[in-house]
Amino acid sequence: MKIVIAPDSFKGSLSSIQVANAIEQGFRKIIPDAEIIKMPMADGGEGTVECLVRATGGKIFREFATDPLGKAIKVHFGVLGDGETIIIEMASASGIILIPREKRNPLYTTTYGTGELIRKVLEKGYSKIILGLGGSATTDGGAGAMQALGIKLLGSDGVNIKQGGLFLKDIEKIDTSEVNKNLQKAEITFMYDVKNPLLGKKGAAKVYSPQKGASAKEVQILENNLEHFSRIVKRDMGKDIVSISGAGAAGGLGAGLSAICNSKFAAGIQLAIKITGLKEHLKNADMVITGEGELNFQSMFGKVPAGVAKLAKEMKVPAICFAGNVERNSEKLYKDYFKKIICLVSSDISKEDAIRNAFSILSSRAEEAAGLFKKGVLFET
Repeated sequence: MKIVIAPDSFKGSLSSIQVANAIEQGFRKIIPDAEIIKMPMADGGEGTVECLVRATGGKIFREFATDPLGKAIKVHFGVLGDGETIIIEMASASGIILIPREKRNPLYTTTYGTGELIRKVLEKGYSKIILGLGGSATTDGGAGAMQALGIKLLGSDGVNIKQGGLFLKDIEKIDTSEVNKNLQKAEITFMYDVKNPLLGKKGAAKVYSPQKGASAKEVQILENNLEHFSRIVKRDMGKDIVSISGAGAAGGLGAGLSAICNSKFAAGIQLAIKITGLKEHLKNADMVITGEGELNFQSMFGKVPAGVAKLAKEMKVPAICFAGNVERNSEKLYKDYFKKIICLVSSDISKEDAIRNAFSILSSRAEEAAGLFKKGVLFET
């Protein structure tokens, strides 16, 4: 019997590796002799570096960079097993998990630290970079990262504007004369988990900035400022950053950076599937198990469970999904992909308890599923 375990993290409680370990532990209790292949997955957010480095036999390194509020912190990046490709997750330097809930406000958060990390990688002689765009605390259009890479975003006084989405309105001119020279030789792939555009009702500000602490009034300020920023970029750099699919990910980070370097956007889960070799591992599998912290409508658009399930369906491998919580009426969205969806939250277990005791509950749920699988009734409706 061959079982492939390919989950995302349960954000706020378990990394993707911990999720895979918990599921394996449960299945081993019932089916101890099964061949279990653990392939923790990611789509560009927190855990992407660990996932891809682990899958390819690469290495993780540490550096100092600026966090979203301007404080120096230790961050990480990785080099894949080929020894040439760098993997960075913007969440490491500019992620929302770095800021206490009461201090979150995308008017003042910056991607400067992510730009610093890219600059340090370039200085080490690397030129091939994959940048994960998930989990951001920012809506600055990548302006902070651009500044860290030598771009001057000048106000009417001829001085670099302050950092944060609030100050994009102050840009009068973009000066590229001192852009980091190593950037010209770099090739950056932006690994996104959402296809949202930069502007509009489905854009970076209106969809995601409320989750980062913006009020309704502040959302409109950010929308207006991103629009102003995009106009200046087009005028001074000849780049249209509005029409790019995925430009709204990470508060527009990829949009801004795409104007100053050789880059492309790629769906995060598809890139992860390719790098980890998941398709090869699914050959002759009896089942694939995936999962994430919350299964909802958005999960079908570029998230790990949907990507894994679609590949499994193509290869005729039954797929089941474990989720910390399942949004009401979401299950019917997945009936074409999952044979079973198993939720940690129940009438006896609150969402808070599920987060607090995620490993033990997940392991127990996996043990129950393994029992049903052994009896041949797991996939029955």
